[in-house]
Amino acid sequence: MAPISSRSALILIVIAQFLGTSLWFAGNAAAPELEFILGQKDLVPLITSMVQLGFVAGTFLYAFFSIPDRFAPSDVFFFSAILAAVSNLVLLIMPLQLTWVIGSRFLTGFFLAGIYPVGMKIASDYFEKGLGSALGFLVGALVLGTGFPFFLKAFEVAISWKMLLFSTSGLAIGSGVLVGFGIPNGPYRKINPKLDFGLLPSFAKNARLKGAAGGYFGHMWELYTFWAFLPVLILFLTQGKIEGSTQAFWTFSIIAAGGVSCAVGGLFSVKKGSEKVALVSLLGSGFCALILLIAPEIPFPVVFPFLLVWGIWVTADSPQFSTLVAQSVQPEHRGTALTLVNCLGFGLTIVSIQTAGFLSDFLQVKVYLGLLAIGPFMGLLIYRYFKKKKG
Repeated sequence: MAPISSRSALILIVIAQFLGTSLWFAGNAAAPELEFILGQKDLVPLITSMVQLGFVAGTFLYAFFSIPDRFAPSDVFFFSAILAAVSNLVLLIMPLQLTWVIGSRFLTGFFLAGIYPVGMKIASDYFEKGLGSALGFLVGALVLGTGFPFFLKAFEVAISWKMLLFSTSGLAIGSGVLVGFGIPNGPYRKINPKLDFGLLPSFAKNARLKGAAGGYFGHMWELYTFWAFLPVLILFLTQGKIEGSTQAFWTFSIIAAGGVSCAVGGLFSVKKGSEKVALVSLLGSGFCALILLIAPEIPFPVVFPFLLVWGIWVTADSPQFSTLVAQSVQPEHRGTALTLVNCLGFGLTIVSIQTAGFLSDFLQVKVYLGLLAIGPFMGLLIYRYFKKKKG
């Protein structure tokens, strides 16, 4: 494969991330129809957690065997995208039962482990400097891909749950082809030729890595639970005045605003540094959750601006913490470190989502989502602790 410029590689990765990660919330967008057909209630927390659990299992195995560092990352991305697309299509092949719904979402999440963190690994192979900016665009594409199913529903595209799964799988296959056949190994790639089972334990001695990971974990405690319960929160804050396609449009817009903020934050990181952008964003999203918790009521005209601001802050720190993770280890270990931190971070999202689902039986949505503020503030404390320790 002929070499390409870092700019061309980034454009292709960004497009591929958008296409591939459209699989992430495809099940959530299809959930209302699936609930009706299966006679099940409250499928969203379950299928969201299954994707997250699959992703955790996948990233753990990818990291344990150092797959992103031992093999050509473009090949890993290609095969993972194809397998994720096939897993998403299982429901169109097998009988529509709850067991198959759960299995399909788990496997889809499992192979997404070869798309998101591996995409960041490819970017790190092309950018020795300006990685924060590159990852800003990359994670921004993931965020937009995550919100894409809601975009389809927002504009009332006449699309059934079957067509939704079919179309998102097609996009994922396209993402694999773009990367697998369009992006060669980057100029800064360093191969980790042998399997080292002592690598993961050695990360526990790296204070820089633990600090960056701690900040990322605080961010992840909040992010996916906020996204998963966002339609419910919109319904509550608008007192049931916003439903259906309008509710889906708001959901997409708030998620999409976070995609833009990732890219903008990446540009700021070039001058201000990844650390400053990450910490300011984490603090901002924490205060948004705190406002939701303590404010007696948010007036209707302020609801959308408030959620839009929260959507902006809640994602902008993600690519910058990933940049700090990548910079805290040797180049030949970046893929493994990024994948491992993703594994643990997404594991936390399962706990967070399930905790919110449990609390929803006892508390108002503004209370149990307001409590998400615990994540960002703990992340800030952990980051500062390890920064002082390494200093």
